Amino acid sequence: MNSEQQYIDLYLSHRDTVHRHAPACMNAPRDRALEDLRRGGFPSTTSEYYKYTDMQEAFAPDYGLNLDRRPVAIETADLFRCNVPNLSATPCFVVNDTFYSDGRLEASLPAGVYVGNIAGFAERHPEQAARYYGQAAHTNHDAIAALNTLFAQDGLVVYVPAGVTLERPVQLINLFRSTEPIMANRRILFVVEDGASAKLLVCDHSMGDTDFLSTEVIEIIAGRDAVVDYYDLEESSIRTRRFSSLFVTQEAGSNVLVNGITLNNGQTRNNYRARINGEGAELTLCGMAIEDREQRVDTYSHISHRVPRCTSNELFKYVLDDRAVGAFAGRILVCEGADKTEAYQTNRNICMTREARMYSKPQLEIYADDVKCSHGMTTGQLDEQALFYMQSRGIPLSEARMMLSVAFTSDVIDRVRLEPLKERLRTLVERRFRGEPARCAGCEHANGGSVKG
Repeated sequence: MNSEQQYIDLYLSHRDTVHRHAPACMNAPRDRALEDLRRGGFPSTTSEYYKYTDMQEAFAPDYGLNLDRRPVAIETADLFRCNVPNLSATPCFVVNDTFYSDGRLEASLPAGVYVGNIAGFAERHPEQAARYYGQAAHTNHDAIAALNTLFAQDGLVVYVPAGVTLERPVQLINLFRSTEPIMANRRILFVVEDGASAKLLVCDHSMGDTDFLSTEVIEIIAGRDAVVDYYDLEESSIRTRRFSSLFVTQEAGSNVLVNGITLNNGQTRNNYRARINGEGAELTLCGMAIEDREQRVDTYSHISHRVPRCTSNELFKYVLDDRAVGAFAGRILVCEGADKTEAYQTNRNICMTREARMYSKPQLEIYADDVKCSHGMTTGQLDEQALFYMQSRGIPLSEARMMLSVAFTSDVIDRVRLEPLKERLRTLVERRFRGEPARCAGCEHANGGSVKG
């Protein structure tokens, strides 16, 4: 039996339970997602874009799901904090796949802005919930999105109405916490309407020494002239598997930045799909992964330029040590009539050992005239001459390797538009290359321990 069949059977046998614990806007697309999952199934490793991620194998184990929405015994305000020094953020929490709030969110937000769970958004803004939820996430060509849409019952909404600037960034702390293997289906709806501006930082952590599996779907909807930042920082555990699909739709004049950084994990698959629908829109899509042991990160991106005079800049970097495996497949599509497009795609990688493996496939597909497009990929090792020069100046080899590795990743961090976060990331990346525990200095829980990294 294919792995997806157990989830299809589980949904059919618990359909009423799933629907009862979710708002109507989340239930509406489930039947379509079910048919898409039935028809397409999980992609196999013979698929062009899943050669290095075996979804059948990853989803075969029998993980527990919290379909009855039983609360997790955790006091988030007391047990956990994920601090970025000097970053005045609005914090919220998702434990496994349940949204938690201390009830103080609303008081700190401008009028009309909503930050909270999907059920609350559907109750307060039913028209917007029906309009936006599932608009960007297409399940017919993405098995992760189909499975997530089938089972997700809760999630985070950040809604910023037209003309409003959300000065303080929102920080979502995703926690995995369980004594038994568990699967979580997480959902984020990030809507920034015409002329509005907002920033969202998502931090993923795993607590406890057990197996975790997550599906995550993020929908980013940027209205005309909207400015949107989305930052994703993964610091989970070697026993965590994450399958994420992020969808972006942009209207005219919008400016969107998406930056995903993996500092620690077990296995990660990140899909990025962007549709640029309005003239003058700009998209910056970037990310990096620092991997060792037998960790794996597989990235797929698809940017669709559908109208003239838009710009996209894409940059992904990997540093792979030990027997780590990285993969990148990026596709830029310039549709017919999308003249004056500027689209740039770059993938740069370093393999620190002979056993590390990197697979890369950048692609351009152009059906328009008068465009400026380029793509490139390099994979190599640290510069031996630079290492020799630094050692000749008295710098130990391990320190020289760390310094060159940090410098290699700096241009991804430089694209961050939050200065406190940029400084924190520089510190975390340096600590990671030094072999220190990959966790934020402020990530602690009450018993004195730290989030596993």
